Amino acid sequence: MKLFYVLLFSVFVGAEDRGFYVNVGDLAPDFNMKFSDGTQTKLSDFRGKIVVLQFTASWCSVCRLEMPHLEKDLWRKYKDNGLILIGIDRDEPLETVLKFKNDVGITYPLALDPNADIFGLYANKESGVTRNVVIDTTGNIIFLTRLFEEKEYQNMIRVIEKALY
Repeated sequence: MKLFYVLLFSVFVGAEDRGFYVNVGDLAPDFNMKFSDGTQTKLSDFRGKIVVLQFTASWCSVCRLEMPHLEKDLWRKYKDNGLILIGIDRDEPLETVLKFKNDVGITYPLALDPNADIFGLYANKESGVTRNVVIDTTGNIIFLTRLFEEKEYQNMIRVIEKALY
């Protein structure tokens, strides 16, 4: 099954370097996170679920474009079927994150990432934030996105649906 995701990623996304330190098939680096509501957890607490980490920031126009789609196509549709979607906001204070969440109109949780320490586990801190990391029930990365491109996005949805069912 892991080979399927590696091949799917290679065919549809291309093998070019997009600033990631991780690859499809890797075990996702674990980390602690604090959500905008004050609760805390670590990524590995979600084993047994499909997890989508959406790296974002309020100043990112592409993130603002993608987030309502993630809300509608993933969060509202699959949150009761074993999907966890977490926006990880890079380098912004709580007040900015809360306003951003409200402005964009999302209901999925946002975690704070001061100093981009979480982002830095997955990608070069000098690279852009608009990216998603899809993690399977065993903690392995099954899909990576960069920017918000329709074909790649739809492919990510298919991979998530396959992993959920």
